[in-house]
Amino acid sequence: MRHRPPHILNASTNLLGICFIIITGLRLANANARSYADEVAWLAALLLFVAVLTAYLSIRNDHARPWQATLADAAFLGGMSALALSVVIAALYL
Repeated sequence: MRHRPPHILNASTNLLGICFIIITGLRLANANARSYADEVAWLAALLLFVAVLTAYLSIRNDHARPWQATLADAAFLGGMSALALSVVIAALYL
């Protein structure tokens, strides 16, 4: 098995910050009530936080529990998809 958790940890942390920038930007522009972009961005933030946490635990446990890396992969892909959907919603409705 390849050791992907360090890469997932770095990318998830960066994308989590982008989620918070999107959420804050929508709130400052008073655009959060006009679309579901901020709710989808919150979902992306939650999934990316799960990816960060499980990737960190996988690294910390020296890859002893393979389910942690699998969960980190799944949460990362889900978070990336939700973030992309949030951006598409924001672009279409705002």
